[in-house]
Amino acid sequence: MRFGLIANVNRSGAEEAIAAIIKWSRETGQELILNHGLKELVTDYNKFAPREDLAEAVDVLVAMGGDGSILAAARSVGSIGTPLLGINIGSLGFLTQQTPKQMGAALDAILAGKYRIEDRIMLKAEIGGRDPLPMPFALNDIVLDNGSVSRVLNINLKINGEKVVSYIADGLIISTPTGSTAYNLAVGGPIMNPTMDAMIAAPIAPFSLTTRPMILPGSDRLELDISTPDREAVLTLDGQVRIELHESEPVTITKADYTSKFIVFPENSYYKLLRNKLHWGMPPNF
Repeated sequence: MRFGLIANVNRSGAEEAIAAIIKWSRETGQELILNHGLKELVTDYNKFAPREDLAEAVDVLVAMGGDGSILAAARSVGSIGTPLLGINIGSLGFLTQQTPKQMGAALDAILAGKYRIEDRIMLKAEIGGRDPLPMPFALNDIVLDNGSVSRVLNINLKINGEKVVSYIADGLIISTPTGSTAYNLAVGGPIMNPTMDAMIAAPIAPFSLTTRPMILPGSDRLELDISTPDREAVLTLDGQVRIELHESEPVTITKADYTSKFIVFPENSYYKLLRNKLHWGMPPNF
């Protein structure tokens, strides 16, 4: 099999983890192609490819780092559909479930076919009056907020052409089930199984006691616009891609035409992950 590697070299333990996967590839005879960005760190290796070409050149793409690394990897894979394996050399590592110590066994399991693929929906953003965005997709969430200005926005939400609600809030999070344990959770949104076909609309600090997050079908078409006079806002995709918006620019959010494919193993259930990473359901420790 052909494996590709993207790694965040600024994380502690990155160099050791990269050396370990190179050693594994040599011992097992599997082809390993590294992202060009690793050339300066790995000087005794000669198989590299540009990040934008890597997903198409391999059968499995390994992303080492924190959750941000796998979010970026998912966007770079795009519609190619290359399965992703996350190796956690970050902090929380909710998306990158395997540790460097587990990496060799995980790669062996992939060779043996002892894994399954989970399809995760992604979101697509379009801004009215603009050319298509160069990278319009998000695996976790798309956030419309006030940027660095601490003043509320009037955000109107239409669903499938019907005006549903006008929020007076700091912003609005449109989350996938995968992103339900990210920013959505921090503002009181629900946790969803990441394989579900749905979206969550969760306001940020709404100026209302009755406004609550909503779970919506994945097939819905959401339209957002700002009606606050003389107010600019920011659209952020996965916390990594930032786009400044003006008052008159509407935003349309839909489910992408393709999914992200995550490699998961039988021993790593989603609910076990919730318990281990978020201490879900555990009594407080006073």
